[in-house]
Amino acid sequence: MSDSSAFPPKIAISACLMGAEVRYNGGHKESRLCTRTLAEYFEFVAVCPEVAIGLGIPREPIRLVGHPDHPEAVGTVDSAVNVTRPLADYGQKMVGELDDICGYIFMQQSPSCGLERVKVYHSNGAPHGNGRGIYAQAFCAGHPDLPVEEAGRLNDPVLRENFISRVFAYSDWQRVLRQGLSRRALTEFHSRYKYLLMAHNPVQYKVLGNLLGSMGQDDPVELGPRYFSQLMQALSTCATRRTHTNVLQHISGYLKRAISAEDKQEMQHVIGQYRHGIVPLVVPLTLLKHHFRQHPDPYIAQQVYLQPHPENLSLRNAI
Repeated sequence: MSDSSAFPPKIAISACLMGAEVRYNGGHKESRLCTRTLAEYFEFVAVCPEVAIGLGIPREPIRLVGHPDHPEAVGTVDSAVNVTRPLADYGQKMVGELDDICGYIFMQQSPSCGLERVKVYHSNGAPHGNGRGIYAQAFCAGHPDLPVEEAGRLNDPVLRENFISRVFAYSDWQRVLRQGLSRRALTEFHSRYKYLLMAHNPVQYKVLGNLLGSMGQDDPVELGPRYFSQLMQALSTCATRRTHTNVLQHISGYLKRAISAEDKQEMQHVIGQYRHGIVPLVVPLTLLKHHFRQHPDPYIAQQVYLQPHPENLSLRNAI
């Protein structure tokens, strides 16, 4: 994993989640996970599109009206207030301005910032299904590979660990881009992500391996973005106990000549306990790391899977 302490990855975030009193009612929606825990490891960039386009605080609430696939953002009191275009324009503007972020945390259910399941209404006020916030839609269209998540979903430990892993992978890729894409850089990057990919999406791991294997005369500068796009898509699938178990077995295989029969037995026992939900992922991982400290393996040492995010975040203690 790249050293995040010198340059913590930047994450854009809905300003209300950072405690800014910018909501329609003058309130905020502070996320303590973000302001207290994650703020130590990331540089947050707070954004409130509704305030940015000139809506006051407090203000008349807006809601999504029309077809769920392309709704309009209109006032709940005065339906003549229509801010669809300004919100979409601001989203497109921020695509260019926020070009150095590695993730985005949005406020759920917001007609401007919600990523999914935002209520859409008929013009008569009756519910008409679910859509996506206008600003979020425009912004995400311009940054399709960026890890994005809603604050509410980050309360789920599996989704939280998945999102943070993707943010660090995105940050790692930006570092590779700064140093210049080459065949070697691509191959080394993929090699380090082997087991993380295998845990998230075993099928896509093989597809990406084949993509790089047939690199031949392809220009790495052209191939790189395609590879990365598929990698980020693969990592957005949450790893399961079954896929983690498979990876733990693979990695423990590197110790088969190094550790005693008794240690092997203990390793298998602990992996089995994890598979059956008795212990969290951190337990077999800690045991593996203990053995690899005593019997170092250069290939395993470079695997991002063993530490895809700062240890002190304890993200694998709950999965």
